[in-house]
Amino acid sequence: MRVVLRGDVDGVGKRGDIVQVARGFARNFLLPAGRAVPATPGIEAQAAAMRRARVLGDTRDREAAKAAAELLAGVVVTVSARAGTEGRLFGSVTALDIAEALEAQTGASVDRRKIELHEPIKSLGSHVVPIRLHSDVETDLTVEVVAAR
Repeated sequence: MRVVLRGDVDGVGKRGDIVQVARGFARNFLLPAGRAVPATPGIEAQAAAMRRARVLGDTRDREAAKAAAELLAGVVVTVSARAGTEGRLFGSVTALDIAEALEAQTGASVDRRKIELHEPIKSLGSHVVPIRLHSDVETDLTVEVVAAR
């Protein structure tokens, strides 16, 4: 069955795409949930408009992410944390701590989920942390962890 997706559906397609799906999947999941409508000639014209809007929005988001990446390119963020004598932290520095310090020191607001910190920082020193601002835009942020006084 051919349907037009009204929103992004994982593993199926994006908003405005015309896709061929199993009749049961469309009838039992996509149509009742409002995620798709049956593809008719009139609806296909609306689908083209949805795709154009999606492309424009994605381009706008990508450009904003590139501008933010240029702003964050050479930034060093300092985070203070309690540490022992060997330089090991009593706690850890998380993505939330980095996001809060980044906003306090530069005024740039970055969602903590965009900071790709695979495991919390547990030692003093300089650490390079990747930030994925958009699916196509990534930059590195230097985080300097210093002992709290």
